[in-house]
Amino acid sequence: MTRKMEEQVVLISGAGRGLGASIARAFAREGARVVLNYRRSKEQAEALAAELGPRAFPVCADVRDRGQVRSMVAQVTEAFGAPTTVVHNALAADFLFNGDQRTALKAMDWSELNLHFTTAVQGALHLIQETSEAMKENGFGRFIHIGTNLFQNPVVPYHDYTASKAALLSLTRTAAVELGPEGITVNMVSGGLLRSTDASAATPNEVFDYIANATPLRSVTTPDELADTVLFFASPWGRAVTGQNLVVDGGLVFT
Repeated sequence: MTRKMEEQVVLISGAGRGLGASIARAFAREGARVVLNYRRSKEQAEALAAELGPRAFPVCADVRDRGQVRSMVAQVTEAFGAPTTVVHNALAADFLFNGDQRTALKAMDWSELNLHFTTAVQGALHLIQETSEAMKENGFGRFIHIGTNLFQNPVVPYHDYTASKAALLSLTRTAAVELGPEGITVNMVSGGLLRSTDASAATPNEVFDYIANATPLRSVTTPDELADTVLFFASPWGRAVTGQNLVVDGGLVFT
């Protein structure tokens, strides 16, 4: 079963700013109703909702808390109908892509890894648990998880962030197997360093230039370019694809 974009209710975690905001704009541009989930970016999310108009709905929830996710889904269902598509983009609070400031292995505490695991993996689990039943009833659902090409090419060893995304890819594939018979697909879109988001703004320009020169396209992927790929998995053109991880980084990593 497929649904046109304008028939979809798209819940995007971490949608108040950065890549999440670009994904929200892309879905809104195609006519979908867009749910802007945020945890701390209230002003940004409300400003984005005002920009996108009446088909956008900002809602605060910490995806690490299943009760808050359940409440959010109830609010969304009352306002727009049950979510048909979920994009899990939320990033652990205050994380910045700056290799010079990353924690080395010898100094790393498990709490740093756990912060990313609870946001990436536990958050995805809660979103699946609280939205998939309605998807099953409708015979249609799309989960799209945001990953990273650092899993394949850890040129900068962000141990905590990369490990959590690798685990999220595993959950993506096992969930695809279980939910597929219900008409629900589960996929991942993995970007490289994006130019630019709030998290990548701390990256030195020399790093961006190095990455651009290393890609076949001689450019660093933008949030808008990655957002367009997310649309594919929610669109009728992606109906036969599940359990996949599509790397969107200008060809820096071949998989």
